[in-house]
Amino acid sequence: MIIQRDRYLTKLVNHKNNGMVKIITGLRRSGKSFLLFNLFLNHLLSTGTDRKHIISIALDDRINKEYRDPDTLYAFIRNSISDNQMHYLLLDEVQLVKEFEDVLNSCLHIPNLDVFATGSNAKFLSKDIITEFRGRGDQIYVHPLSFQEFHSAFGSTPEKAYQSYSAYGGLPKLFEFSTDEDKETYLKSIFAETYMKDIRERNDLRNDAEMEELLDVLASDIGSLTNPLKIARTFKSLKNKEMHPGTIKKYLDYLSDSFLVEQAKRYDVKGKRYINTPSKYYFTDVGLRNARLNFRQTEGPHLMENILYNELRILGFNVDVGVVEVYAPNTAGKSIKKQTEVDFVCNQADKRYYIQSAFSLFDEEKLHQEEYPLKHIEDSFKKIIITKEPCRTHYTENGILIINLLDFLLDPELMRT
Repeated sequence: MIIQRDRYLTKLVNHKNNGMVKIITGLRRSGKSFLLFNLFLNHLLSTGTDRKHIISIALDDRINKEYRDPDTLYAFIRNSISDNQMHYLLLDEVQLVKEFEDVLNSCLHIPNLDVFATGSNAKFLSKDIITEFRGRGDQIYVHPLSFQEFHSAFGSTPEKAYQSYSAYGGLPKLFEFSTDEDKETYLKSIFAETYMKDIRERNDLRNDAEMEELLDVLASDIGSLTNPLKIARTFKSLKNKEMHPGTIKKYLDYLSDSFLVEQAKRYDVKGKRYINTPSKYYFTDVGLRNARLNFRQTEGPHLMENILYNELRILGFNVDVGVVEVYAPNTAGKSIKKQTEVDFVCNQADKRYYIQSAFSLFDEEKLHQEEYPLKHIEDSFKKIIITKEPCRTHYTENGILIINLLDFLLDPELMRT
């Protein structure tokens, strides 16, 4: 089955021949290789590029092991330039090459070579590209399937598609399995044999039991505010086990670098500043989160919040957790300052949206609860509540936009209405 990834293919096409190294990165098994070696390759061929002008190497394939040596790889690339026409270099999992930064930098000196590469490590992004390529690294992040992409391949009703999506996530290979049992087996297997193995090898972990336990804590508490100190206290109280906050911070970085989780920082909306701690952590794919917990904890509100976070990131927003300070009377009638929370503060260029994730809006009291922090934000940016409850898209009397979750996931432009 071919699932079109038009959002990412358009980016690759628009970035062709821009004199930069195009790095396609993201969670392993999210479809980076298919995007590069199928969708983009087909684009090149269909727009007139001669096959001999396309140099493609899957570096994670054992047959290409020799090209993990930087000198062998670079010599092969140079020898594959057959004439003065533009050539396209497609490299898969380039981080497997020693000194890959030097190889890609050297490729930039070949005037008729356009370079595309995939990689599966966030440090590879943040450190190597920015430092080594000195502004000539072009980053394209590929997420697992959005719900819109998933539904286009799944068919059936949006409700049934969401039921499957919230249970098993959006890794493309899931469409090769016909039973729930096979999907669960696949997700649990790649968690252990791909993601955890990568983390162990990349960070030279000899005993990863603490990392495994940390993952269980994060998976159980998605959408909850936490920090290394709080997690350390959890280990002490629930497991009677000591784990230093510094060690937990290091492990959280490992998980973020492998794209398994993302950190959403707290942002003081009125003070216009970040609050260092605590933060929230969301899984890049909810299916992997569920697999981590053996599909035991599938609470609708938490999974909806995680799915919404991922969707907003797919749309290109920087997403923070909003903190809004308000003054409210206490039981004695005295006005006191307290903090309220907005689930997502979404920024993109000069655009900003404040979004609440509400699994249900079953009565006026619940609506008031969700509206309360939004009403105390004094700027003119749009305030939105997204709910799983069936409803039409409309504005409340307080000017807050209400959107049904499935409507939003299938048509994100609704947030701009």
